[in-house]
Amino acid sequence: MMRALFAGVSGLRNHQTKMDVIGNNISNVNTTAFKASRVTFKEAFVQLLQGASRPPGNTGGINPIQIGTGMNIASIDQLFTQGGLETTGQPLDLAIQGDALFTLSDGPRQVYTRSGNFQLDAQGHMVAPSSGFVVQGINADAMGVFSTGAAIGPIQLKLGDKAPAKQTDTIGLSGNLDSNAVIGAKHDMSLTVYDSTGAPQVLQIRFIKTSNSTWDWTPTCATAPVTPATSGTITFSNTGSLSALTYPSGGSSITLTPTNGASAMNVTVNAGTINGIDGMVGFATESNAVINSQNGYVAGSLQSISVDGKGVVSGYFTNGVTRSLAQVALAQFTNPSGLLRSGDNTYLESANSGSAVVGFAGGTINSTITPGALEGSNVDISQEFTDMIVAQRGFQANARVITTADEMLQELVNLKR
Repeated sequence: MMRALFAGVSGLRNHQTKMDVIGNNISNVNTTAFKASRVTFKEAFVQLLQGASRPPGNTGGINPIQIGTGMNIASIDQLFTQGGLETTGQPLDLAIQGDALFTLSDGPRQVYTRSGNFQLDAQGHMVAPSSGFVVQGINADAMGVFSTGAAIGPIQLKLGDKAPAKQTDTIGLSGNLDSNAVIGAKHDMSLTVYDSTGAPQVLQIRFIKTSNSTWDWTPTCATAPVTPATSGTITFSNTGSLSALTYPSGGSSITLTPTNGASAMNVTVNAGTINGIDGMVGFATESNAVINSQNGYVAGSLQSISVDGKGVVSGYFTNGVTRSLAQVALAQFTNPSGLLRSGDNTYLESANSGSAVVGFAGGTINSTITPGALEGSNVDISQEFTDMIVAQRGFQANARVITTADEMLQELVNLKR
């Protein structure tokens, strides 16, 4: 009877643990990226009353006689199943699809999390707001290039960052020069280009018809004298397609020398494909040729950011430039269920989780990142309530075992009155 008491007590104690786990799961049903746990039981120590015997001859053998002494907790497993995704529209809200985790650091310590509701602090570090841990990854250089040998470290974005100005080195021409125009006819076009400081310079080009299929063209700029200060030619075939474009004095570009002290600008002219009609043409219609493109721009400031499915953080600058700023790192474990919970939705590496394999989504890590969304809890509320009923009935049954054993002991005591 004492064994029954002890078995009942173990049942009460361990079913209470099961209820504690269920209660924690239910309390975190709306916790971002929470991973539910489950309890499994095992039989405790078994007492051998009589051993087994072999069959002696014509009779059979005898099985062992054993009696259990209750039950224990076999495991409390973390269930790393995928939680549902909820769209938030916040650019730094990130959700992982797969079994990887974000890597965070407070300096000497590395922790891991599935909760991707990140923000920027006063210094531009991407952090987890509940703990202040800094998100780990790699930062791009000033031109938006990632170094292949860059070490994983804190991600830092600065909204005051600048995109340097780019000097114009190519312009594009398109449109028609009227083949029916008289010799000496003129057509003017102009476009703003940018020097090495980002200052605008207005480039003008004048076309003068010199023969049935040839026009001279002369580039000028009031604030950046053009050299050579002569004319080039553009020639069209008898079908109106571009035949040839020559530069002034037979060079390969034109040079603008700004008077504001900026660097000299060597500019090439793209008038289209030779023998093609994708740029300048010479048809018998009104002249409408223009300078339709140039590749320079002014300096700009970082205006907004976004994150893609590989965790690359891109910056959008006021001058229209888009540049990579950083890439968020992910960590993968052989046994994520072996990680240690450490509060604040974070985990620590344990002896049975395996070492963290750190990489990037879409590369060494096969998980993907969904920007503008958060992963929800994977708690199945219907399963939890079902398990709650099972735990409650198990607790009641074990309590009844204790009550019954107590009544039997009372009867035994009452034998001597």
